[in-house]
Amino acid sequence: MGYESRSKAAHDAFRSFISEYRWTSKEVGEIAGTITLVYYLDKPGLLNQIVEAQHKFENVVMCSMHVHLTKDKCMEIIAVKGKTSNIRNLSHELMTKKGVKELEFTAIAP
Repeated sequence: MGYESRSKAAHDAFRSFISEYRWTSKEVGEIAGTITLVYYLDKPGLLNQIVEAQHKFENVVMCSMHVHLTKDKCMEIIAVKGKTSNIRNLSHELMTKKGVKELEFTAIAP
């Protein structure tokens, strides 16, 4: 993995685990991070639904990047910062869209 020492690798792993734990257990407060989702274009209107969800939660969406993975598969990376509950609601709304195959939230301590 490119680490020069196991302690640095363990430190980074623990820090990541703690950030993710805070995200999943915290109901109030602010958090920052990225929502990464992979979806297929075979569902009509899915891209518009994803964009609409981002506009609905414009108070936490900082920016997004659209990546073409294959001819019919895309990835959206959404930078977010704000109330934990709002980010959780955005993630849930995106995750439940038909055609979204995978969603992952990565928390970063603000």
